[in-house]
Formats: sequence, C-alpha cells, structure tokens
Amino acid sequence: MSIPKPLVQTNQLFIVTTVLLGIFIHHSILFFPFVIGMYTLITKQNPIILISKKFLTKPANQYIPEDRDQQIFNQWIATICIGLAITFFYFNFTILGYIFSAMVVIAAGVALLGFCIGCTIRYRYMMWKHQRMTS
Repeated sequence: MSIPKPLVQTNQLFIVTTVLLGIFIHHSILFFPFVIGMYTLITKQNPIILISKKFLTKPANQYIPEDRDQQIFNQWIATICIGLAITFFYFNFTILGYIFSAMVVIAAGVALLGFCIGCTIRYRYMMWKHQRMTS
C-alpha cells in the first residue's frame, strides 16, 4: 500500500510546525503531534493524512507514492522522540528536551526537502538483518 506524497508532506509539515510551536511558544503544544502519532501507531491511520486526503485535486494514484510501512516506521521515530522531549521538559531536563525536539524538526524538515533520514535508518537495518540471516 502507498500514500500519495502530498499527504506525507502535509503530515511532515504538521510535525515541523507543531514541534516548533512547542519549542518556541509552550512545551505543552508537543502533546498535539505526540497524541496524533500515538493514535497513528495504534490504529495505523493518521488523522492528518485522512483529513488532508479530501483536498487532493487528482485521484490518489496519480501522485508519487510513498511506502506506507516506511511512513509508519518514520512515525515511530518521531513519536518516540517527541515523547522523550515531553518527558525531559517535564523533569526540567530542558537541554535534552530541546535536543529531541530539534531532532524531530530537523528530520521532518530534511524529509520535506527530499531526504528521508528514517528511510536510511530502516534500509540499513533491513540490510543488517538480511546479512545476519544469510551468513
């Protein structure tokens, strides 16, 4: 299964925007992308993508496809990092909170520019797993 690229980019933009707001306005804003991420991981349905789907101007199959499993993997990484950021901010380890928030913003921002860090991590993991099984 695949997801049209504009929907993936909309989700990435949502993550970048809300995490930046969480960094610069108030840390509690980080709960928005965290809750959306948890919901997505539990149900395998992203509300941001479901809502955005209504705004596609062409049929979904006419867009560049993005791998659904890869997007779930990326959502795991983002949600874990946001969860850690929230936890660190809560316990007043603010530097670590900012570091984990910045990692999410950088990864999603770079993905918007065309390079997927999560894809590279997953690819290397899959290659390592394959090599382990074949040797």
